[in-house]
Amino acid sequence: MACSLLAPAGALAADYVGSNVCKTCHPDVWSNFYKNPHFKSLASGTETPENTGCESCHGPGKAHVEARGGKATIIAFSELGPEKTLDACLRCHGQTISRANIRRSTHTQQDVVCSNCHSIHKSPAPKFLLAKQQTELCYGCHATARAQFSMPFKHRVNEGSVQCTDCHNPHGAFDPTWRMAARPHMVDQREGTEEACLKCHIDKRGPFVFEHGSVAVERCETCHQPHGSMNARLLKRPTVFTLCLQCHNGQGNFGNFGPAFHTGVQKPPSDHNLANPRYQNCTTCHPKIHGSNTSEFFFR
Repeated sequence: MACSLLAPAGALAADYVGSNVCKTCHPDVWSNFYKNPHFKSLASGTETPENTGCESCHGPGKAHVEARGGKATIIAFSELGPEKTLDACLRCHGQTISRANIRRSTHTQQDVVCSNCHSIHKSPAPKFLLAKQQTELCYGCHATARAQFSMPFKHRVNEGSVQCTDCHNPHGAFDPTWRMAARPHMVDQREGTEEACLKCHIDKRGPFVFEHGSVAVERCETCHQPHGSMNARLLKRPTVFTLCLQCHNGQGNFGNFGPAFHTGVQKPPSDHNLANPRYQNCTTCHPKIHGSNTSEFFFR
């Protein structure tokens, strides 16, 4: 039976009293229930009793009515543990792609489930039955991100231009290249395995003939702090050349400038005196740093 996760074993159709009975004691919930997306189970008129209205989530109400209330006679979500709460919601919400990886998400692993973020009966938010406005809801746990969005340069989340879910999937982001695993930080993807950044920064989208390894392999966060930074380009370092030297340090064969500049000596060209301000902004000469179709050194 479809309600096996919630209804007691052996529940009969006669054990379901219908949502109209519930409004006698719960008028505050019922008065706004018509605005709730779950109301469609009542409006359709075609669902079975175990999938209709209040009892589709709280189980059969006959015993609850006869006992004149009490949490012990109904399925009260305040008394359910995280696992059972998740099971209850996924009865209906488990088939969509956006929630397909929720059981392996960081939220679920930390016992953060649907009722921690959603207020089913009395949501103050205009969409998705959120318990609070999305920004304040996320900041409640992610204090570090809140501080980063107060940096001089940041994505405009506090101003309302961008939302957390534009980049993150709170139900668990899926990446097929990671063998069905959940992606770190629940960062969403645009198409295939592309970074969420490319939803807005489409000019950085490849493929390119000459790819920058850090972009192609380690992704945008190698160089950028997406929430906020002291740098106008949201770089992890205050100046460009200090960021580039993390990889391009000339040590051994790693990060060298190659034979096009010199032969046999694995170090930057002698005229690249990094104490000179003219060489401290690498992208002055290498502007196509995200990838180029014409130059392996990312020249213009």
